[in-house]
Amino acid sequence: MTRIPVAVYAEDPVLRTGVAYQLRPRPEVEVLDPHDRERAAVALVVVDEVDEAAAALLRRLRRSSGTRTGVVVGRFDQDALQTTIDCGVAAVVRRAEADQDRLVATAVALDKGEAVLPGDLLGLLLDHVSRLQRSVLDPNGPTLSTLTTREADMLRLISEGCDTAEIAARMSFSERTVKNVLHEVTTRLQLRNRAHAVGYVMRHGLI
Repeated sequence: MTRIPVAVYAEDPVLRTGVAYQLRPRPEVEVLDPHDRERAAVALVVVDEVDEAAAALLRRLRRSSGTRTGVVVGRFDQDALQTTIDCGVAAVVRRAEADQDRLVATAVALDKGEAVLPGDLLGLLLDHVSRLQRSVLDPNGPTLSTLTTREADMLRLISEGCDTAEIAARMSFSERTVKNVLHEVTTRLQLRNRAHAVGYVMRHGLI
């Protein structure tokens, strides 16, 4: 059996060591030393969240020919989905689920050119593709870039009858953050109020 050369990236040395420790005993993979990462067929990036630093690393790895990238992440919100797609990430594994078998299976799938996503993220991805298709059919209309995922989610909750306090509780934000985000949306789109904003985005298929 040819072992899959895997490079593990993490700013936190504890995270890097932990993932490498789980992978090393397995015959399917070869964990590369940092100086030997150019040989990698698969890169696993271990992060708390997909922030700007993680995105910069993912973009750099995308430019590395022949390397397929997966992310092992602690927190993965909906905004991170767009970033991972843009950066060419083919697999997402939540750290809480990243046991030895899951990590090895992810590396094997990446090496075969397959994608790996948790079920709930697959649903988000399908929704993302649907929105892209609508933007192609109506290129002059509002597109995905009109709203962030967070903005769309807040407007969706408003359309379901939620008030500011309920939105804050369900999305784990402060009420002030919710008010600021919704104010930004209505101002940017030149809308009169929240109801007008909900009607606008629903009319254009953005939520």
